[in-house]
Amino acid sequence: MGQSGDYNINNELIETFESVKDAVRREKGASRAGLMLGLQELGSSPRGFVGGYYPVSSNIIVMNRTPLRRIRETNPALLKPYAFHILLHEYIHSLGVLDESATRQLTWEISKKRLGEEHPATLLSTDIHKFFPNLVYPYYGWQPKGEPEVELVKGFDKSSYQNYIS
Repeated sequence: MGQSGDYNINNELIETFESVKDAVRREKGASRAGLMLGLQELGSSPRGFVGGYYPVSSNIIVMNRTPLRRIRETNPALLKPYAFHILLHEYIHSLGVLDESATRQLTWEISKKRLGEEHPATLLSTDIHKFFPNLVYPYYGWQPKGEPEVELVKGFDKSSYQNYIS
């Protein structure tokens, strides 16, 4: 995804995150302001890929560009459901739920209640490996090797700063 392609994907990620925050607030009464989104080339390997991660005690969610690009190229209809799933999962982590199975369960519950049982994002939360057989969930505290090059998405979590200013 080059710079011109990033503009559209960035806007979709921003809009999707607003839906994620609304869903969590309505279903669990929880929210968090001031998060940033970073996009990083984490690549993939024969064993799989990481869709995103949340560095514990930070204010950033990082998504892997590689699956975003591949989904956009091969099955664009799955892009928003996939982004919803990854952002919801990592947002739940940012709210303090660090246990991976509890996070997966909450991701499924919220997706099902807000989007319906047959929505692609709910189906992803039920069995993401059916759609992406090589997805790997990072273990607690996982960080990429080396110094990460993360591009921040401008305007992310916009409802937080709009409310702060008004």
